[in-house]
Amino acid sequence: MFKVSKTNIKNLLIIDGKHHSDNRGYLRELVSEKEIGSKFKFTIVSKSKKNVLRGLHFQNNKPQGKYISILKGKILDVAVDLRKNSKTFGKNFSIILSEKNCKGIFIPPGFAHGFQALEKENIVCYSCTEYRSIGNEHALKYNDPQLKIKWFKKNLIMTKKDRNAKTLKELIQNKIIKS
Repeated sequence: MFKVSKTNIKNLLIIDGKHHSDNRGYLRELVSEKEIGSKFKFTIVSKSKKNVLRGLHFQNNKPQGKYISILKGKILDVAVDLRKNSKTFGKNFSIILSEKNCKGIFIPPGFAHGFQALEKENIVCYSCTEYRSIGNEHALKYNDPQLKIKWFKKNLIMTKKDRNAKTLKELIQNKIIKS
């Protein structure tokens, strides 16, 4: 059994994975759909070097739930609640996830997600509840002052799309996010 912990944001869960080591290496159990009550349609892996910042990404019409786990390295993982009627709309949650701490996070549909890679090589596994919907993909500005996210600010490497993303206020004004 996995240890599943609730956070201060409804349905956002921390999962302590199982890590079995011996002289050959290790076997790691990442997630059980039964434990978190969601089905995953596909899984992807990304590789990032130190100080890469990916996000904050979301899909508004076909929101994805995501289970995030680290296969190698360490990241600062961030989720921002964008659910219209949520008591925690606009609030964020961050956690350090690493190969060593064996933690994962389940982010329910309706959140923006991003991370900053903290080690030389970082391999992140995402299991998603919905397929990627390119026409519905958006980015929320990583350093939006309203969000007050505490990133490790050191020579951040990111895409032009992420660097030029809109603030929460702008996304609401443009009716991309409905508050």
